[in-house]
Amino acid sequence: MEKNRVEAFSDGVIAIIITIMVLELKVPPHADGLADLKPLVPVLLSYVLSFIYVGIYWNNHHHMFHSTKKVTGGILWANLHLLFWLSLFPFTTAWVGANHLAPTPVAVYGFVLLMAAVAYYVLQHSIIKQQGRDSLLAAAIGKDWKGKVSPLCYLAAIPFAFASVWISNGLFIFVALMWLVPDRRIERALLEREDE
Repeated sequence: MEKNRVEAFSDGVIAIIITIMVLELKVPPHADGLADLKPLVPVLLSYVLSFIYVGIYWNNHHHMFHSTKKVTGGILWANLHLLFWLSLFPFTTAWVGANHLAPTPVAVYGFVLLMAAVAYYVLQHSIIKQQGRDSLLAAAIGKDWKGKVSPLCYLAAIPFAFASVWISNGLFIFVALMWLVPDRRIERALLEREDE
């Protein structure tokens, strides 16, 4: 099967996720000064972090499918699995923001981040399984240290939320910053294949 429909569908779902998240940003009635927006700071900060995460997933998803030739039924289901966990970002983002970083919402946010990372790993390995160990994607990801460190950070952040939400949020920010630096592995691999 061709990959174009998977990419278009995924782009649409991700655009809807971002739209739902921004619609959760409600302006308080009669707020005509910046001081009136102070109660919204946790909501805004949780939105910014989640927006960055969705952007990271969208960017890496794009690169991953750019290196993919064909899709199978297994890849389609793995992609839907990833989109399911990403679709929970608006809920957990709103819950964290509305409860001013309370431990349970932060732990659930960490769980959703963990499951999205696991789903991304499953999708990545479904593609590699279909295309082979010598495929462009397999060569590009190599040892994938970021892909291994991220779930460990999320896993640690879940229990830390009950000791210190600041440690949990620090781990979330650390992982986001780690991935925010553009991952050029797939781009380099594509250029190397074109030069051959």
